[in-house]
Amino acid sequence: MSLDSELQNVKDYFDKTLKTHGATPRGVDWNSEEAREVRFEQLSKVITVDQPFTMLDYGCGYAAYADYLESQHFDFSRYIGFDILESMIEKAREIHSDSKRFIFTSDLSKLEPADYATACGVFNMKLDASYDEWTDYVVKCLKEMDSLSVKGFSVNFLTKYSDADKMRPDLYYADPCYLFDFCKTNFSKNVALLHDYHVYDFTLIIRKD
Repeated sequence: MSLDSELQNVKDYFDKTLKTHGATPRGVDWNSEEAREVRFEQLSKVITVDQPFTMLDYGCGYAAYADYLESQHFDFSRYIGFDILESMIEKAREIHSDSKRFIFTSDLSKLEPADYATACGVFNMKLDASYDEWTDYVVKCLKEMDSLSVKGFSVNFLTKYSDADKMRPDLYYADPCYLFDFCKTNFSKNVALLHDYHVYDFTLIIRKD
């Protein structure tokens, strides 16, 4: 099966979760609000400015990260949400109707670089794709995030160091050492690997300034 077919399966999967659970953590297949808050906190460490900035949310879902940024008083002047699933984009537009600050699209070609880019849980669900196929897809997306960010970007993954008896074959458990090396070699000398926040994933922070 081709990767395009697998991505369509992923889209179908999340379209179903959104229809079933709505604009909630379960609607994007997160198990709890608390766990997602922890991950948002780690991803936001890429932000180093104390002035208005633009943010690209790569795989935005219904844009819960925008609500987190506002709750933590981050001063973003523009929030651009991108998702391959059009139903997620429609839900994000419905919730965040301020067109002056929020832009949402499922068309990658319409994106322009933002100060920062982030991706939360975007690569967790691989379904029947092989590990190598999905890793190639991850690398492609990291390159896109690099080209679409000016000051830096952040991304998280489930970790291969998860408890073996709890790991699922439909999920992607990334190798943090491999991805750290790839980012360090290809994107910036200033890369942080955060793997100490008591959930079964890790965060990469790539800073360019």
